[in-house]
Amino acid sequence: MSDKNILLITGDFGEDYEVMVPFQALQMVGHDVDAVCPEKEAGETVKTAVHDFRGDQTYVESRGHDFELTATLADVDPADYDALVLPGGRAPEYVRTYDAVIDAVQHFFEADKPVAAICHASQILVAADVVEGRTCTAYPALEADVRDAGGEWAEGVVRDGNLVTGQAWPDHPEWLAEFLDVLGTDIQHGTPVTAD
Repeated sequence: MSDKNILLITGDFGEDYEVMVPFQALQMVGHDVDAVCPEKEAGETVKTAVHDFRGDQTYVESRGHDFELTATLADVDPADYDALVLPGGRAPEYVRTYDAVIDAVQHFFEADKPVAAICHASQILVAADVVEGRTCTAYPALEADVRDAGGEWAEGVVRDGNLVTGQAWPDHPEWLAEFLDVLGTDIQHGTPVTAD
């Protein structure tokens, strides 16, 4: 397996599971992940939010964790990264207004590098004008946004070339498996070793 350098862009009130789970899972299989946020530096934190589905018309939101950033967006060069992860939550609605975020996202698409986006991260994809002609998904309430941007809407986890999209954190197993496949990550399953 060749380790990949992966950029994760989030912000305050990014969805807790959608930030923390891919960040840790990608590291667990040997990839290097830099988490960044506009106007914040490495070592600073963003507040996350937990979105839960309890049978209401939409999700309920509660306070999550403080998530420590590992790099500074202003200092990173997207060309140094092999792939991009865009978590959902409330962060996408405002991080998409930063030119540095849009430029970074467009770099990954122009260079045909793997991109994983989940839930409300499609707001960033739409703002970066990279949805047209692609089949993708997002949080279900954003179907109109995807279609208005020229995208083809689909349910569940969707892979379109190097773009892997999911609707929300319950999609993590399939979404991350598809992304690892796009990355070319080879996970070897061996026999566990236990102490006597």
